Amino acid sequence: MKRVLFIDRDGTILAEPADEQVDSLEKMEFIPGAISGLRSIAGLGYELVMATNQDGLGTPAFPEEDFWPAHNKMLGILKGEGVVFDDFLIDEHFPADNSPFRKPGTGMFGKYVGNPEYDLAGSWVIGDRDTDAQLAKNLGTGFLRVEGPDSWAQIAEALRSTVRRAQVSRKTKETDIQVVIDLDGKGPYGIDTGLKFFDHMLDQIAHHSGASLLVKCKGDLEVDEHHTMEDVAIALGEAIATALGDKRGIGRYGFALPMDESRALVLLDFGGRIDFAWDVQFTREYVGDTPTEMFKHFFQSLCSASKCNLRIEAKGENNHHIAEAVFKAYARALKMAIKRDVFSYELPSSKGLL
Repeated sequence: MKRVLFIDRDGTILAEPADEQVDSLEKMEFIPGAISGLRSIAGLGYELVMATNQDGLGTPAFPEEDFWPAHNKMLGILKGEGVVFDDFLIDEHFPADNSPFRKPGTGMFGKYVGNPEYDLAGSWVIGDRDTDAQLAKNLGTGFLRVEGPDSWAQIAEALRSTVRRAQVSRKTKETDIQVVIDLDGKGPYGIDTGLKFFDHMLDQIAHHSGASLLVKCKGDLEVDEHHTMEDVAIALGEAIATALGDKRGIGRYGFALPMDESRALVLLDFGGRIDFAWDVQFTREYVGDTPTEMFKHFFQSLCSASKCNLRIEAKGENNHHIAEAVFKAYARALKMAIKRDVFSYELPSSKGLL
């Protein structure tokens, strides 16, 4: 689903003059931090939509020939900084018109309201007025307010540190799965696959990686455990890959970990290439209700779906400890690899592409 930043113009991007009309180049002045803030959020995967009330635009009170030069100049400057809007919503009504198209009304947002392609709950309104806050409430989005010299830096940091969430639904004749992951640990949590020991292992991934994880699976366990574990791995891997986005600022690489008499080594690289190696020996067919032969297949499927290089080695005597060491080490490697410096938005690659 697509997420959107609905961004007000006057008072949010451009300073609003006393007469509330930016109708000349002389009146065009950017809010401090707006350009750098917009540039830093332009690559986060949101659609950028400018939504603005322009009272009486196209009437003698505000001729269009006075509006467009400054507006287009603003867009040209932003484009030069890599900020390009996907859509423009401009309402020309006066407040006294009580038009449903004027913000905070949602009349001009018909493309987005009720459209299953858009995740409004994961979208935001950015503005400077109470009417913008009301618009966010009406749309069902979050709201970020511009109200001081540091506002845009704070908005950019907030968006860049919370955007990494993904939801994957996978339904086949064998399984029905919902996975939600938030790499920054700010999403829902709950794990239920029908396999209690497998749930315990998935819990290790969530707990030791710092990510929040919701996994719900109804699988054909009456057949065997294979489809449940394989399809959960695929859905989880797809969710991780989606949540990583363009991978800017991440650590990319990731961990060796002891577990009582056992030890596990997990090497992880989110470089975009897929390769998998496994050197783990179990001496029991099952740990709890979960077949040990499926752990290799789980991580191989996870590796492929999340588009990473993954190397796993483990030794030990207690099969429970071996399995748990592997999952914990993977989680710690994941934590290292997905950790992001919100003040550095560089790709961790000398190629310039991941």
